[in-house]
Amino acid sequence: MSTYEVFLSFRGPDTRSDIADILYTGLIDAGIRVYRDNEELRTGEEIGPGLLQAIEQSKISIPIFSKGYADSKWCLMELVQMVECKRASGQKIMPIFFDVRPSEVRNQIGGYGEAFLSQVKKKQFDENTIHGWKAALNEVGALKGWDFQSNPNREVVNKVLIELKKAYLVVSDCLVEMDNHVGEIMRMVFADTDETTIVGIHGMGGVGKTTLAKIVYNQLSHHFEACCFLSNIRETSEQKGIEFLQNQLISILLRKKWLDIDNVDEGITMIEERLFSKRVLLLLDDVDKRIQLDALLGKRKWFGQGSKLIITTRNKDVLHEPKVDWTYELPCMDFGHSLQLFSRHAFRRDYPLEEFLPDSTKAVKISGGLPLTLEVMGSLLSGKGKEQWDSILKKLEIVLHEDVKEVEDQF
Repeated sequence: MSTYEVFLSFRGPDTRSDIADILYTGLIDAGIRVYRDNEELRTGEEIGPGLLQAIEQSKISIPIFSKGYADSKWCLMELVQMVECKRASGQKIMPIFFDVRPSEVRNQIGGYGEAFLSQVKKKQFDENTIHGWKAALNEVGALKGWDFQSNPNREVVNKVLIELKKAYLVVSDCLVEMDNHVGEIMRMVFADTDETTIVGIHGMGGVGKTTLAKIVYNQLSHHFEACCFLSNIRETSEQKGIEFLQNQLISILLRKKWLDIDNVDEGITMIEERLFSKRVLLLLDDVDKRIQLDALLGKRKWFGQGSKLIITTRNKDVLHEPKVDWTYELPCMDFGHSLQLFSRHAFRRDYPLEEFLPDSTKAVKISGGLPLTLEVMGSLLSGKGKEQWDSILKKLEIVLHEDVKEVEDQF
């Protein structure tokens, strides 16, 4: 868990006694972890590592543009860093315009124009630095935010809570060899940016389909007002019925509890009627039957133009549908990457301890290159002595063909 969820950037003399304090207190009272920077205490010419980490780790940055914001080199340096995080990791920027028009920020006119004339006269910063500040103001000044002439109300806090709830799905912090796969899926998703796109990811159980889809989902979520992740569809549909999943889908995307759906046909009608104009990001995890797809995303016109829909499945035949635009097979990991992933869970490093190298090699071969198996095995063996390793590996060889999720229960 990151230390902070929200980074709050403001110029102290303009805002500290009113809007910044009120917003900070409101966010803290709502249980949100906030980093509040004090630019008046700054020394030196660069952003320190602690501040840099606070910006990078935050899911949302909130710059409060006040009349004197552009007079502070620290505020401008922070803003540039926010924009870099937005581009690199999809961090959400939610600007507040406090007693200043968005056009002043965006176009550097009025007080913002005067601030830059002053910076140029001082000759303290080079042309590239000043250009970077202006570009950041232009980009963030064009974003949708709040225009306040007085102190903020509960709306800001509620909006932040909604963004935090939808923003990120939890993924392992021991990932190996995912970047290329993520890049390929993103290429498929954005092959036609303005059109609704359906992408299917298939592969054997435990190969990492859900993890891959979650990473893509996290990178896309800030582009959408409505996001939905339906997990374990195969199991949930068996235990609770497809109607339950349809109800979940509608409730999450409309952000309100929906009346119970009596049958699948009623659910289909409801999804089409309620969501046809909504641009959504939807991840359907572990689909195994076409009837599930037909009930949850039967036709692309059910959702607003530009929606992005991702499916994971073990059953490739499920994806043999005209409505699926792209399919991607996720293979098992090669030996080198398998050993690296196993080591991260068993030794908390990228390679085995020398005395455990033969046993680690054996464990990787047993796993068959399946990430889930490697993670479970590595966690089981972590911190144990060599005799225990030998005993556990012998048992694992016997239960090799069992569901890896059940293996952990035997130790």
